[in-house]
Amino acid sequence: MTNRRNFLAGAGALTTAVAAAAVSRVAMAALPEPVLQTKPDTMAPLVPNTGRPYNPVVTLNGWTLPWRMNNGVKEFHLVAEPVVREMAPGFKAHLWGYNGQSPGPTIEVVEGDRVRIFVTNKLPEHTSVHWHGQRLPNGMDGVSGLTQPAIPVGKTFVYEFVAKRPGTFMYHPHADEMTQMAMGMMGFWITHPKAKHPLIDEVNRDFVFLLNAYDIDPGAYTPKIMTMLDFNLWSWNSRVFPGIDPLVVRKNDKVRIRIGNLTMTNHPIHLHGHEFLVTGTDGGPTPKSTRWYEVTTDVAVGQMRQIEFLADEEGDWAFHCHKSHHTMNAMGHDVPTMIGVDHRKVAREITNVIPDYMVMGERGMADMAEMEMPLPDNTAPMMTGTGPFGSVEMGGMFSVVKVRKDQKAGDYKDPGWYKHPAGEVAYEWTGSLPNPARFAAEGGKTMPVQNMPAKEVEVQVRKPMGNMKH
Repeated sequence: MTNRRNFLAGAGALTTAVAAAAVSRVAMAALPEPVLQTKPDTMAPLVPNTGRPYNPVVTLNGWTLPWRMNNGVKEFHLVAEPVVREMAPGFKAHLWGYNGQSPGPTIEVVEGDRVRIFVTNKLPEHTSVHWHGQRLPNGMDGVSGLTQPAIPVGKTFVYEFVAKRPGTFMYHPHADEMTQMAMGMMGFWITHPKAKHPLIDEVNRDFVFLLNAYDIDPGAYTPKIMTMLDFNLWSWNSRVFPGIDPLVVRKNDKVRIRIGNLTMTNHPIHLHGHEFLVTGTDGGPTPKSTRWYEVTTDVAVGQMRQIEFLADEEGDWAFHCHKSHHTMNAMGHDVPTMIGVDHRKVAREITNVIPDYMVMGERGMADMAEMEMPLPDNTAPMMTGTGPFGSVEMGGMFSVVKVRKDQKAGDYKDPGWYKHPAGEVAYEWTGSLPNPARFAAEGGKTMPVQNMPAKEVEVQVRKPMGNMKH
């Protein structure tokens, strides 16, 4: 629900950042009201009604922060505060964010805009905002203790600078960064070009989202901030599949997707059914001579990658991180592999004590998606999601690009599942199955007899001592 709140009782509550002396007392006397959003839906693009025009972006499961014009300056109001984020239906997390959500709202400006951002701190500790990748005065860079004093609890600081170059940037704290970013404090910043740019093409659909990760125990609500690598929830804009909205486009639309990574590891982002070009990085648009077609691009820690493609193939196309454990929810790291283990004897013994005991994992993990097992309250299933043909068996960083020829321009509503033309869906073979042919030298066996060991060889593996988790 969108609403407005007045956080300040008067001008005495305002504390300015280092370089904020340039802000007049008149400008500071009346702050723009902070706009809050708590719904996790993908909001329609915010078409500018003041300032210079531009083609707005769509934030996946997010929104764009409104602004006001004040004597030619574009003013925004960010509120750093604890938030409750629904990461998937039935699963909520207690995070820190901005203006009611984690990540915070996307900020959109135009190259050359003078921007003034009021930041009110409603956290239980001090904070700051670093404008990741921006060229700006050193005192506006947002590193607490180095370029500014930290923003105390209950105070408001002002950042003001000119958006010098077009591109895709991020914002996040540079104060107690380990805690505050682990709790979800981050957001996107888009600077649109002021005029036609030789390296920035016009597109029909322009999506943005951030990669973030959390370690939240099943049944718990708050992330464990000391986790370094063993996260169990990999998310896009603090949503996990099936809670991530689809990216809906019209056939033959030119589509841009901007992806920022503020997790602790890299992510190979893979699109099915289409090839794309990497057209931008944190440093700006890439020269056209350096672009080539890909279906997967790796987004390293602290980086942004901008991809573009022509959506000329209808269908529901998977779009996901290609690290397979990043497309699972609430996963554990110390679960033994049980594939091929015969549970029958031990299962009989256990069912004498626990009648409803079910064997899992001896044939793989797909059983976990099919079994309707009770879960702790506030827990996302590890493998879930239902498509038109059954269980999708995914989670985490997974979504669908839905391409439709009859989708109207500017319409981002989910069109439902794709209706495949006759004869274009994989089907079961019902004819006879011939025996597989083998080379004569193999004697009809998988491994040639002459290569078989003379006798069984026992292999012993010694595990290294100490704590080897990484």
